[in-house]
Amino acid sequence: MVGYLGSEVREARERVKVALKNSGHVLPARCINVNLSPANIRKSGTSFDLPMAIGLLTSLEKIEAPRLDDTLVIGELGLDGEIRGVRGILPITRQASAAGIRRIMLPASNVAEAALVPGIKVIGVSTLKEAVEYLTCAPGEEDRIISPAEHVDVSSFMTDDAAGSGDFADIRGQSALKRAAMVAAGGFHHMLMSGPPGSGMTMIAKRMPSILPPLTPDEALEVTSIYSVSGMLNESRPLITTRPYVAPHHTITEHALAGGGRFPRPGAISLAHRGVLFLDELTEFHRGTLDVMRQPLEDKLVHIVRNTGAYTYPADFMLIAACNPCPCGYYPDRNKCTCTEPQVRRYVSSISGPLLDRMDICCEVESVDLSRPETPESETSSADMRGLIATARRRQSERFGASGVRFNSEMTGRDVEEYCQLGSGEQLLMQSACESLGLSARSYHRVLKVARTIADLEDSDEITEEHLSEAIFYRTSGTRYWGR
Repeated sequence: MVGYLGSEVREARERVKVALKNSGHVLPARCINVNLSPANIRKSGTSFDLPMAIGLLTSLEKIEAPRLDDTLVIGELGLDGEIRGVRGILPITRQASAAGIRRIMLPASNVAEAALVPGIKVIGVSTLKEAVEYLTCAPGEEDRIISPAEHVDVSSFMTDDAAGSGDFADIRGQSALKRAAMVAAGGFHHMLMSGPPGSGMTMIAKRMPSILPPLTPDEALEVTSIYSVSGMLNESRPLITTRPYVAPHHTITEHALAGGGRFPRPGAISLAHRGVLFLDELTEFHRGTLDVMRQPLEDKLVHIVRNTGAYTYPADFMLIAACNPCPCGYYPDRNKCTCTEPQVRRYVSSISGPLLDRMDICCEVESVDLSRPETPESETSSADMRGLIATARRRQSERFGASGVRFNSEMTGRDVEEYCQLGSGEQLLMQSACESLGLSARSYHRVLKVARTIADLEDSDEITEEHLSEAIFYRTSGTRYWGR
């Protein structure tokens, strides 16, 4: 076997030979060369087993070569001839269909994934004997041997039910924080929360998927493809229909967060594609780990280069972060906080200025006042917030049309100039804010994007001073903690 092979591919020699023997096909005692082309791309994984076995039988004239025209074969072989599932079937099937392949033979356990792709005939096989019988039966009898899987329309799976993520009505008080969360969801903005322990920041983050717009069919296929490559799908869950929510522990490594490793795979930020990445205890993350997100937050892609090749993974996620303002968590309440100023500065120093500059919304969170008589019935629910967000989302869809921009947070500088025009009073307010707060060019544009979202939530065509004031407040809140 030649062709720049990984160790698991080299081991396929024994798997294929024994599986063929146990399925009634003994290889002749002669030299057999198997070349996996192109030789400059490293081959890894176990999906080459079945195509090698079928290729050998075709070379030995036990299978007629024309029976394999326009057919893709993929699958792992057990020593007894069983065909086992492999990762990445959905993106492989989509690419095969785009390349003109009209039939795919794959493990039966992967049929549900492949059936989501239209225009390709899906043949699920459980054993090597079954695959050979299908390819050697009389012409026209194939469907009697194995019935092709019926194509499943992706839209039939789609649902806007995010009940599993909880309801905002369960959170007592914190109306200002809920308002900030609604603005963040309305325009898909990144948000940072800072406050004492037990103030509801984690509860807010967990409920963000319940107010985000539902995934479109195309987005669902994108997300499912990533999880398929990562091996995180199963037969009972062939399609992901709700926005992902990923919350890694603060001990996560750079490679696990951004993706990579010796044989690169998608990281946490790619698993959160089209959904929410929640970083709890943000100040506990290693600074270098956090900084790997700086470029993906702008480009919405992760680029990984290894000696085996270059890899690109999507990373269009909404970053929600939470942290305490000091090691004990109660600064600036000096009745509870005993941290010194140097301790506070050291504690927050793991968060770099460029990363903070990419956070559209920053909220200081206060402790919950348990003496207030709010009940879940009196609190704003996810359904109420979803209605306002739907209004904002509709306005954004009409505004951007087919330009490729979906949310206000994705606007380019030219889009900001076109859609975030200000009156004379609003211009003076922004000028004053820039002078007093020292806003960078990126911060200036992000304030306007948030203000545009606030105006959309109120179904307003114009950005008013009230909208700008709220956006500026979200931008500057917490500066006394960060000292910037």
